[in-house]
Amino acid sequence: MFIGHWAPALAAAASTKRAPKLGTLFVAAQLVDWAFFTLALFGVEKMRIDEGASALVPFDLYYMPYTHSLLGTVGFALAFGLFVLWLTKNQTGAVIAMLVVVSHWFVDWLVHVPDLTLAGGETKLGLGLWNEPVIAIVLELAITALAFSWYIRSTKGPIVPPIVLGVVLVLLQAINWFAPPPEAAGPSLYIGAMIAFAIVTLAAWWVGSTRWHRSQVGLAVSS
Repeated sequence: MFIGHWAPALAAAASTKRAPKLGTLFVAAQLVDWAFFTLALFGVEKMRIDEGASALVPFDLYYMPYTHSLLGTVGFALAFGLFVLWLTKNQTGAVIAMLVVVSHWFVDWLVHVPDLTLAGGETKLGLGLWNEPVIAIVLELAITALAFSWYIRSTKGPIVPPIVLGVVLVLLQAINWFAPPPEAAGPSLYIGAMIAFAIVTLAAWWVGSTRWHRSQVGLAVSS
């Protein structure tokens, strides 16, 4: 998944006014990928380009025991939840942020060929929908569109920022699917991925700063 990872963030922001701001939730949704590409830069976790890795995505993610094990993901979730709690003193928001971080592993499980683990062991997991491109593409677009629609209906504010966010998501996803694959895995790929995450996160921060949950009232909230 790429933009599909942000569907839980949008859904969480739509579900309750106690949720963290959308930018924070977008960081949560891709936190383990931020960590993976950072560790890959230093050779701690590893991937390679292999056009036979799956029908849709040419990434052989053969060594990522710290970020993409379920245990590792839960560890990142706990750390991020504690950070949100320290920053906001919002216990509900911290729990929601933790759940969004954990969602990353389960969303990956749907599409990844077996390369995920429970605790970094030899047994690899993944339903493998990347080998069914039509199903994977429809699934990713559908869950993102549904979550995006829920967020728009559940919040109030100017419509232009969400439109910009939506356009950015679709454009980056199109590049992810249809651009020529990189020749090799390396710093340019890893840094490029993090730049893409940063662009989306900045757009989400802008959206979150201009919209409020419909249940919120008061002088500080736009009508």
